[in-house]
Amino acid sequence: MKRLAIVISFLLLMAEPGLTQPDSTSMGLADSSSVAMISVRGTISPTTTNYINRGIREANELGAECLIIQLDTPGGLLESTKNIVQAFLESDDMPVVVYVAPEGARAASAGTFITMAAHIAVMAPTTTIGAASPVQMGGGQVDSVMKKKIFNYSESFIESIANRRDRNAEWAKSAVRDGESITDAEALELNVIDFIAADREELLAGIDGRVVNGDTLQTRNATITEIPTNLAENLLGFIMRPEVMLILTMIAIYGIIGEVTNPGAIVPGMAGVIALILVLYASASMPINIAGFALIGLAIVLFVAEAFTPTFGILIAGGAVSFFLGALMLFQDLPQSMELSWAWLVPATVLTTLFFVWIVTEGIRVQFANNITGKESMIGKQGEVIEPIDGNSGRIFVNGEYWNAISDEKITEGEACEIIQIDGLTAKVKRSSS
Repeated sequence: MKRLAIVISFLLLMAEPGLTQPDSTSMGLADSSSVAMISVRGTISPTTTNYINRGIREANELGAECLIIQLDTPGGLLESTKNIVQAFLESDDMPVVVYVAPEGARAASAGTFITMAAHIAVMAPTTTIGAASPVQMGGGQVDSVMKKKIFNYSESFIESIANRRDRNAEWAKSAVRDGESITDAEALELNVIDFIAADREELLAGIDGRVVNGDTLQTRNATITEIPTNLAENLLGFIMRPEVMLILTMIAIYGIIGEVTNPGAIVPGMAGVIALILVLYASASMPINIAGFALIGLAIVLFVAEAFTPTFGILIAGGAVSFFLGALMLFQDLPQSMELSWAWLVPATVLTTLFFVWIVTEGIRVQFANNITGKESMIGKQGEVIEPIDGNSGRIFVNGEYWNAISDEKITEGEACEIIQIDGLTAKVKRSSS
């Protein structure tokens, strides 16, 4: 009865107006919010676009307050940058925070567009932003008219981004027009970014309470869920590196030509076809110069032609020059951070030239030469006369075998002879000139 009375008294106390059950805040549940985070380092490429789009989707699925993109980039492809900016502008349900970090990081070139397009832009101390010149973003050499068009487009593009996010449009245009670059403190003063954060805790505290798309973010004590790159993104990012694309191009050439010259090997042909497919996939996503592919194709033609035309190495030399220029031009439209150095071009040219000189040339000659087997293989062999040959009688010793021999001339015992015809088991010979 005493226990029953205690329970009833407790229930009555809980029912009084001044006493309520503990809410989520008093129990510490207010800190259960979460944010998603991805890390983008290096050149902006189609793989980066896929990673960021996946990050936005997964952040939505996790019910995160926002998606934080930790950024450190020297720039990248303009087309990929446009796609990323478009994804930010269309992300009404998921606020995007770009955090230029860690200390010493930069948001150069394409990174400037991406940072300014974020709902919230933040920089760590001793970081920089700017140098958004389209020459750095696009690479390659363009004529003055095209260059002017690219600059005008880039200026209007970054101006529209700045106006959309209420940032400093005049500075944004100068970053494109003059390649201007500024520090984190200057960016905050010029209204390029929203605030400076030294670490993640300070970042979450600075985001907390900000209103984005009508929603107030609660991130002060949020849990950070990191979204790493997956296997497909790592693989595609590796394939799209210029040096890897060059290696795959060489494998495709070696494998396919090797299979053609030596049918039935299977492995070279299979490797070559796989490499070719990967190169074509990467080429479809990257601004590859078609003239470079044409020159590499010409090089292959010249190398193969050397096998049938006695030009004493002229075609080989022309093929080597064509291959080098083709590999050089193949990636000339990529940003400076993605350019292929001579340390890759020269060895690739030398190796390809040696491949065709030492392997392919001999393989093609054997493949297209007349197949000689059986008795016909004896023609041209050198032998020794062991019984004098006088008209229709005589014997020779060749390749460890004794043959009956005839000749149009008289050949004495011990002389050397050369087989010129086989008739049954009889060899027609002539006196050897050697």
